[in-house]
Amino acid sequence: MIRVVRLAWDRLSIYLPLMLMGLLALGTYWLVRSTPLLEPGAAEQPQRRDPDYLMERFSIKTFDNEGRLKSEVYGEQARHYPHTDLLEIDQVRIRSFNSRGHLTVATAKRALANNDASEVQLMGDAQVVREATVDRSGVTLPRVSFNGEFLHAFLEDERIKSHKPVALMRGNDRITAESMDYSNFDQVVELRGRVRGTLQPPQER
Repeated sequence: MIRVVRLAWDRLSIYLPLMLMGLLALGTYWLVRSTPLLEPGAAEQPQRRDPDYLMERFSIKTFDNEGRLKSEVYGEQARHYPHTDLLEIDQVRIRSFNSRGHLTVATAKRALANNDASEVQLMGDAQVVREATVDRSGVTLPRVSFNGEFLHAFLEDERIKSHKPVALMRGNDRITAESMDYSNFDQVVELRGRVRGTLQPPQER
């Protein structure tokens, strides 16, 4: 009797690993079937393209490290778009001061601006005005204004570009062009397309 039991146990021990592997496979199958599947796109939600907040008749000021006013943005309404991190502003007016304290004012019916208003796309009756100033050598620089339906202003770099017709006023001089790239740092303006100008003689002192 003992011998029969021993033979049965020996045969069972041979098949025991196979039985355990079978139980493990069944457990794995059950676990896979029981785990909820993620729906397509559930892991990554599409980035929202509608504004995440609105502002009405607002004013935003930024300051430099010394606490001096760097820029001030006014608008009737602004909408922030998180997918571009841009503000779309209606009836915008921006006052910007460069490192020398010179004032530039930008206005338009609509604008797209980055978070600190250092880069602004002005659309509809766009105008950028740099008031008359005195440079480091004491020379008076006349008032300069740019007008057009589109102006791309880089206020910190003191650069203005436009791929559309623009009018440049410098003192009493007026120049029009089909596109423009102006750098106040370099005191260079590149005018393209049909360029026309009216230059007034300097006033006698």
